[in-house]
Amino acid sequence: MAEAITAAAATSLSIKPSTRHSPLFLSSTSFPILRLNSHKNPNFRPLVVSSSMSIESVATQKTSSKTAFLDQREGSRYLHFVKYHGLGNDFILVDNRDSSEPKITPEQAAKLCDRNFGIGADGVIFALPGINGTDYTMRIFNSDGSEPEMCGNGVRCFARFIAELENLHGKKLSFSVHTGAGLIVPEIQEDGKVKVDMGEPVLKAIDVPTKLGANKNDAVVKSELVVDGVTWNVTCVSMGNPHCVTFGIKGGQDLQVDALNLAEIGPKFEHHEVFPARTNTEFVQVYSPSHLKMRVWERGAGATLACGTGACATVVAAVLEGHAGRNCTVDLPGGPLEIEWREEDNHVYMTGPAEMVFYGSVPL
Repeated sequence: MAEAITAAAATSLSIKPSTRHSPLFLSSTSFPILRLNSHKNPNFRPLVVSSSMSIESVATQKTSSKTAFLDQREGSRYLHFVKYHGLGNDFILVDNRDSSEPKITPEQAAKLCDRNFGIGADGVIFALPGINGTDYTMRIFNSDGSEPEMCGNGVRCFARFIAELENLHGKKLSFSVHTGAGLIVPEIQEDGKVKVDMGEPVLKAIDVPTKLGANKNDAVVKSELVVDGVTWNVTCVSMGNPHCVTFGIKGGQDLQVDALNLAEIGPKFEHHEVFPARTNTEFVQVYSPSHLKMRVWERGAGATLACGTGACATVVAAVLEGHAGRNCTVDLPGGPLEIEWREEDNHVYMTGPAEMVFYGSVPL
């Protein structure tokens, strides 16, 4: 037991985040156990150190110091974070409001995202000061260290994170966020879900970007793309980041997305020569004009349980190809999103959940 407690005290993931901004973060002096604080997860089993064996005594054995183990986790050597997920698409959220540059490098972010040797996530999101009149700026490093322009599930998590930091509970609120894809406006609903104005979809081939020839005005709609010797029908859409949406192969039966070997086919789309900035790829099955099912291979993250911008691009592509109407439920492996492509303003609106998983600190 003593060895287990010592190992727990020495672990690289400790639970004493910053107390600077919000009661979200708990003080070690008022919280007598070491705990990964899981939110809304009845199956979560926290690591508990009994009060009869104080964390301070364990830390003293390990470091010959009277400083409590959790108190050592303050200072610039440790990164404080909160982990959130949007339908299983999970992110490490960092309060970066005191600086216009991320606190960690892309390489460090990739290590933190490692599910075996780090915290584990699809990406790291930074809440930075707003620019150009916006309330906040959001930047993301993917699990491979690359930086995407935007992330739909990520911006919902970002909105809930800001609400916690600013102690804005029980209120319907919205704010403006500067992203690499431009201005994004999330709104936290009374039921806790987040509705996001994702802006207008970009259809012009050169702006997606794709080298596929435009076949409908300046857009690529149900065009042929050969991938590993198979001809797929694809529609290309940008939601601030590039997407290639397919409902199946040329002349084939309706796509059954659960039968796909995503790990094999996904990278071949992502790195196809017709996508100079690489691409996210959505494989879509049509249940009805208002109900779609999607699996996604994300650029820089691989197969994920959900992709908000991908769900938006999917509905746009479904409308353009005549598969669906402008209001759809999109089922993803992690759960459903509600997507609306409004005709009156040409904006795409996404509504879905975002939930806190746990918070902690990690050595840099």
